[in-house]
Amino acid sequence: MEKNIEIICKALSSKKSVLIRVLNVRGLTSIADDFVLATTRNKKQAQAAADEVEEKAGEIGLHPLRREGYQEGDWILLDFGDVIVHIFTDEERRRYDFDTLWKEAPVEEYHETGDDNE
Repeated sequence: MEKNIEIICKALSSKKSVLIRVLNVRGLTSIADDFVLATTRNKKQAQAAADEVEEKAGEIGLHPLRREGYQEGDWILLDFGDVIVHIFTDEERRRYDFDTLWKEAPVEEYHETGDDNE
């Protein structure tokens, strides 16, 4: 997994996001190379996860070109150019079903390793 994506996934996980998946959408769309999908329990948790992603990505010089849905909190999109992060509440993740919509994309599941020295 690419280091920038690893940092994003770790930030999501640290704020209790679950079902974190990286979809390699290269060749399937021109808007990005990878989508990072994550699910949260509620809007506040989604906002906290988005804040953490922005903070941790900012520490390595990555800043979103665009951020959408933050106020509503049901589906927050952070566009980092080659990587687009989608943070959903559980209900929204099921409604939009990106996992099925982008089923042709190779998928990598993210699981926290507990090793901070990676």
